[in-house]
Amino acid sequence: MTRTPIARPLSLVLSVALALGAAPALAQTSIDKVNGSITADAGQTYGDLETVNGSIRIEAGARVADAGTVNGSVKVAENATVESLSTVNGSIRAEAGLKADGDVSTVNGSIFVGRGGSIGGDVETVNGAIGLVDTDLAGGIETVNGDLTVGAGSHVRGGIRYTKPTRNWVSFGKKRDPRVIIGPNARVDGPLVFERDVKLYVHSTAQIGPVTGATAQRYDSDRAPRD
Repeated sequence: MTRTPIARPLSLVLSVALALGAAPALAQTSIDKVNGSITADAGQTYGDLETVNGSIRIEAGARVADAGTVNGSVKVAENATVESLSTVNGSIRAEAGLKADGDVSTVNGSIFVGRGGSIGGDVETVNGAIGLVDTDLAGGIETVNGDLTVGAGSHVRGGIRYTKPTRNWVSFGKKRDPRVIIGPNARVDGPLVFERDVKLYVHSTAQIGPVTGATAQRYDSDRAPRD
């Protein structure tokens, strides 16, 4: 995981601008906008979905190439198939059965992937929580600020990394260390590297790789202990 989540959103802005200046569009099923939301209808097939100021909604069973926005959320209904999902300022929420070949990434926002999800790339954010439920992640997880739950039955093959906040990062309100929870029967194959303080809770049935920068606290209950 050598790229940062910020690089892709910048390239997204350029690609949207270039697409808007080109005519005709290369694929009739692709949708490019500057202002406005986009909806991919249930069961239909699309190319790239890109907007700058607006949300993206992918309905149940739709097939989409890359879906990305700058200012807006991305919501994916059950059993959708995508190449990648990205935003800069907004959350990403995928319901059960997501199939993503590439990355799922945002900068300022949370990421949630429901039961039975499969992601071929990485999951990345800077400011926001991440939650996986019974999800198979071929890559790894990278973040800076926000809680992380690798939920029951999930498998993360590429490890976890919390990078150190930059000096110009400002925290509003009371500072709280992120909670990192590795749930029942979850598995993290690669290293868990923490360049900042976190509270790490690992269920007794979970399997994890080597940990650097934190001390794992084991628990046996259905939910991790409260701080």
